[in-house]
Amino acid sequence: MSDALINGLAGAGGGIIAQLITYPLQTVNTRQQTERDLKKEKRKLGTIEQMCQVVKQEGWGRLYGGLTPSLVGTTASQGVYYYFYQIFRNKAESKALERQKKGIGDGSVGMLSSLIVAALSGCVNVLLTNPIWVVVTRMQTHTNILKKDHSNRLATPALEETVLSAIEPFSYSTGHAIQEVYDEAGFWGFWKGVFPTLIMVSNPAMQFMLYETMLKRLKKQRSLSNPDNNGVTALEIFLLGALAKLGATVVTYPLNVVKV
Repeated sequence: MSDALINGLAGAGGGIIAQLITYPLQTVNTRQQTERDLKKEKRKLGTIEQMCQVVKQEGWGRLYGGLTPSLVGTTASQGVYYYFYQIFRNKAESKALERQKKGIGDGSVGMLSSLIVAALSGCVNVLLTNPIWVVVTRMQTHTNILKKDHSNRLATPALEETVLSAIEPFSYSTGHAIQEVYDEAGFWGFWKGVFPTLIMVSNPAMQFMLYETMLKRLKKQRSLSNPDNNGVTALEIFLLGALAKLGATVVTYPLNVVKV
């Protein structure tokens, strides 16, 4: 089994676990990003408050709305990304070694090359998996749309909430979301938001650039203090990955809001 395939499978598995743990937060985050009809004077709910409100008004199941296509999307997205990342990374490493033989560089992949590798992998991933995320976003936010459609049809707000909470779990499935997107915009509707999403490849690109840079420095520092041990532990890899993702997310979050 090739390194690229192993990386793809490992990335898909890790992505599924992370998705299952964090999905309720993602649902609330998407709703906050798409909420436009609140009056300015009305206090906006915090993340925990909004989670509690969703559970109270719509049930626990709504926090996991769109989970199935999201897991499919995560599996595909992570698998595709890590697979192509390893392929492009191997090519970059080969070129770095060739340059070293010519007396140029130290044989390692530089920061710019790491950025390009991550960006190319991200572009391939976006073009292949964008339709899945369009459907996922529809399923995470459809409750607000449904309320708008029914807001003037039911006698009282209480009756409206009762009816909506009763029909929502059964009335909107992955198939409904797909059909809705297709009816609205046709085949190319599944690539809505693809341009800001392509710009968003700067997020994983920055993440991997930061990760590779920090990892290289950590190994170098460790080898100087102990030449026989320049390895890193799983916990250190986790922390480096978390820090890299945090930095990339802070920088690119406005683009994510536009995309959604």
